[in-house]
Amino acid sequence: MQTNRRAHGRSSLDRHLGVQDTDRAIKAYAEIEIPASLRDSLALFLRLERTVLKEYDPAVCELFDRLFNNLIRANEGNPGAVAADEPTDAQGVPTADTAGARAFRQAVSLIDALPLDQAQVVVRAFGAFFHLANLSEESYRVETLREQERIVSMDAPVDSSNELVVAYNRLLDEVGPERAAELLGRLEFHPVFTAHPTEARRKAVEGKIRRIAALLDEHSRLGGSALVENERRMLQEIDALVRTSPTALEKPTPLQEADTIIDIFDNTLFEVVPQVYRRFDDWVLGERAGSVPPVCPAFFRPGSWIGSDRDGNPNVTAKVSRRVAAKYFEHMVSTLAEECRRVGRSLTLEASHTPPSEELMNLWGHQVEMSETITARVAAELSFEPHRAVMLVMAVRLEGTAARNADIRYASAEELLDDLRTVQDSLARAGAVRAAYGPVQTLIWQVETFGFHLVEMEFRQHSVVHERALADIRARGVRGALNPETREALDTFRAIGSIQKRYGQKMARRYIVSFTKRAGHVADVYELARLAFAHADDVPELDVIPLFEQLEDLEGCIGVLDEMLALPDVQRRLAQTGRRMEVMLGYSDSSKDAGPVTATLALHSAQERIARWAERNDIDLVLMHGRGGAVGRGGGPANRAVLAQPKGSVNCRFKVTEQGEVIFARYGNRALALRHVEGVAAATLLNSAPSVERVNTEAAERYADMAARLDGEAHRSYRELLHADEFAPWFSAVTPLAEVGLLPIGSRPAKRGLGARSLDDLRTIPWVFSWSQARINLAAWYGFGSACEALGDLELLRRAYREWPLFSTFVDNVEMSIAKTDARIAKMYLALGDRDDLAQTVFQKLQLTRSWVLAVVGDEWPLEHRRVLGCAIRVRNPYVDALSIAQVRALRVVRTCRDDLSEEEKAEYLALILATVTGVSAGLQNTG
Repeated sequence: MQTNRRAHGRSSLDRHLGVQDTDRAIKAYAEIEIPASLRDSLALFLRLERTVLKEYDPAVCELFDRLFNNLIRANEGNPGAVAADEPTDAQGVPTADTAGARAFRQAVSLIDALPLDQAQVVVRAFGAFFHLANLSEESYRVETLREQERIVSMDAPVDSSNELVVAYNRLLDEVGPERAAELLGRLEFHPVFTAHPTEARRKAVEGKIRRIAALLDEHSRLGGSALVENERRMLQEIDALVRTSPTALEKPTPLQEADTIIDIFDNTLFEVVPQVYRRFDDWVLGERAGSVPPVCPAFFRPGSWIGSDRDGNPNVTAKVSRRVAAKYFEHMVSTLAEECRRVGRSLTLEASHTPPSEELMNLWGHQVEMSETITARVAAELSFEPHRAVMLVMAVRLEGTAARNADIRYASAEELLDDLRTVQDSLARAGAVRAAYGPVQTLIWQVETFGFHLVEMEFRQHSVVHERALADIRARGVRGALNPETREALDTFRAIGSIQKRYGQKMARRYIVSFTKRAGHVADVYELARLAFAHADDVPELDVIPLFEQLEDLEGCIGVLDEMLALPDVQRRLAQTGRRMEVMLGYSDSSKDAGPVTATLALHSAQERIARWAERNDIDLVLMHGRGGAVGRGGGPANRAVLAQPKGSVNCRFKVTEQGEVIFARYGNRALALRHVEGVAAATLLNSAPSVERVNTEAAERYADMAARLDGEAHRSYRELLHADEFAPWFSAVTPLAEVGLLPIGSRPAKRGLGARSLDDLRTIPWVFSWSQARINLAAWYGFGSACEALGDLELLRRAYREWPLFSTFVDNVEMSIAKTDARIAKMYLALGDRDDLAQTVFQKLQLTRSWVLAVVGDEWPLEHRRVLGCAIRVRNPYVDALSIAQVRALRVVRTCRDDLSEEEKAEYLALILATVTGVSAGLQNTG
């Protein structure tokens, strides 16, 4: 961060500052009803950041306060309730003579007067505070969870703080022990981590956030010099956070994106997931837990598209996929080696008191035959501590597996599991049940969950690519002078085959076909896989998964699935998998193309029809949900979404994409990751309860007519907007669409690369991302207000909200999106375009939707009934407003004065815009 200011900067700033009011920002928290501990954390971070800003430049700190105070006053009263006819100037700034409008104008004037270098400092200051605010809320959630657990008595009939235990006990009551155990045995939660470019937070920033989080966690327990040192270290980290560029220097490579998953694995998943299993066992088994075989199955099945999703991403090649697979494998096996050695060293159980079983000694004999060298290192311990000796040799074998030492390596994770179970059984027979079902069981759970693969890689490609490749091969022959795209398609299958041979079939057996419109698109994949190899024995086993994403594809999916069943390759694979089949539904394209209301209802209908189809055809169905983090891409609380799914569509298995900022938010903190996994697993299990199935089925039937009427009007309204003349260039003008595409936050381009010329070819991520940056969030709500207005029956809507889980979940998500909009900011963005008719339409629809949502929910202001989230957003909005004003000001200059700006000035404005993008993303916690 530069310390020199331009000569004219100080005098310009002085005209706007006036009297200092340094305490006003902190006192503002007392005016909003939020929990005391959350307020204390926010006030602490605000105090510390202001200390950092004062050290940098007192004028910047004063400006920080003034902006906040003005925007607090601008937001007082009913948040976001600005009349559509409130007068504005040509730039969308309100001209009304009200206290709120005056305060807003003062904030705009302050920002407009800033030279570029000082604007950058202010933007960084606000962006840094959003990260600190996120940590405050995260800390409060963790504290709340801990308090809930502290008050639970082991004498209670059920652990009310453990959602999975609650769900299982409800199943016991409704279906009995035998059926409940059967459903538990089928349970799977399969998150698939993706590399979609929606994580605007830079990796260097993440490291600082983690360290500040650790300091905050211990802050409340300290006193005296320890507390002083804690705050000194916080100041050090916050100072570095403010001075660190929020945007990376360049886009990450797919190999670097894989580090995201490894980071989450190391920090949370490897230890948290077996803890989830253990917590369930602790309650269900009671005093016997840890001394008898476990009840909880290893139901967590992580997957990944990173390094394997090639749909529209030319940076993901067959070579890249091989390298990413190797990276996952080596890290996973090395981690297991370390853990195996740690557990082995703890098994200091003397043979005289814990005699080894015959099977354990046979295992030792096998280890000696494999390598006398490695067994010689611990042979002296064999007669004294045999279980320890065997485990330490297993650790060396795992190191050899990572190093690809053919003499000692494990051929598969199943072979390792066999050895671990031999150790476990020997310990249990000798009476050492605490060791057998304690540390050894934890390691078994980890191997069952992560195998040698860490994540199951899933390959994805557009159906058009396959069609082109086959046409090219038929024209020139498989060994002819093929197009580079065709050669890459064939190399992809060769990479899959190589990965399966080296690391096991689990690491790479799924292949998803984007834009599946006919069964032939599935057949194309099998044909290309065969053409890629000279020998049939080398062809990898594939589960080819159709992806239905556009509205017409969702409506016609059953016909395609019927045709798929006739394919010999599909029939052969069903026979191998026990008739298990995966089908993927895309939430993004359907929402962008048809609008949020129509997409929600179409996806629900598709799930109902696919579930009935699977039952008719004796298919063991797994539905994969291609959801994003934002509501406009199917985002929202995952457990509520699961419980709202139609009968038979979940089938005790929930598979979902976890994208961008959602990965860090859900899995970055151990306590929150544990509760997220428990919550989703609980909802997945509970969806099969007769009571839940009955509520979803009956409510869907009861409100089918209402849904159809809402659907028709919402779809008409949404399509009318998108089909307006010159809508695409107008959308580009009133949002930072072009600038978002330049943000180095993902290896994947914003367009698919198949001839993008309009909104039809634009990925949903920048569509949603851009509208959220403009504080309009159009992708999440547009059309709903018009549909409610046309229906005109508030009581009917309120009954549906109370009784129909799908509808209540949708309305709550819309309300959350509305809470993150800002009417005055939206007007400023809409003023960037030259279409007053479109701007007025969008703004009026926003206000209409807001009114209807509040009426249906019964709130005076958005999220009023959700105490923590609603108040937190109200606390954040003034800070987000400051960044939004800075962004729209920079966009206006770039759009209107581009020809008058030097290349250096263009670069400076772009840097400012990108910095505001990351800051707004952190403040809204919603990017795409």
